[in-house]
Amino acid sequence: MSGETAARIERILQEQFQPVHFELSDDSHKHVGHAGASSGGGHYHVVIVAQAFEGKTRLQQHRLVNEALHELFGHEIHALGLTTRAPSER
Repeated sequence: MSGETAARIERILQEQFQPVHFELSDDSHKHVGHAGASSGGGHYHVVIVAQAFEGKTRLQQHRLVNEALHELFGHEIHALGLTTRAPSER
């Protein structure tokens, strides 16, 4: 993983959502030569299960995550795949 960016993503999401399950993968190596990768922004995928998502649609859950990470988009994050769920959805 791109150490600093991955650590920032994890720290932000852990603090914001206190997830009961969390996974973060850096998929940047799959996109070498991709135009977005040249700017230094990485490709990441997050799996997050959190109480904060309870009663929210998938779109609302994704918006919450994107809002939490907004300052990293365009510079440190080029693409972000999300799998989000509330604990009751397991």
